[in-house]
Amino acid sequence: MKRIYQLNTCDNCRKLIKAFEDRNAYEIIDIKTQGIQAKDLDFMKEIAGSYEALFSKRAIKYKTLGLKDKQLSEMEIRQYILDEYTFLKRPIRVDGNAIFIGKLES
Repeated sequence: MKRIYQLNTCDNCRKLIKAFEDRNAYEIIDIKTQGIQAKDLDFMKEIAGSYEALFSKRAIKYKTLGLKDKQLSEMEIRQYILDEYTFLKRPIRVDGNAIFIGKLES
């Protein structure tokens, strides 16, 4: 699987993708419009080691929902990411069994 998970409205994502030379070799997924499939998230977790590694604590909803004051389990984190695209760190590049979180280059 060769995919880049990103948000079209994110300036940082657009800048990184524009500078990434191999972008045409990847399926680019806009997480806001296309969402994220549970099986894809689970695959990314296997590579990354945890759902927490994929979870964005910078999302506005993280603070507004009071999540910063809670101890979230891996399954709770997984569900938050599936329910709300904003909780997935971005961009994420999946290249076979390699994952790059928050960047596209190795």
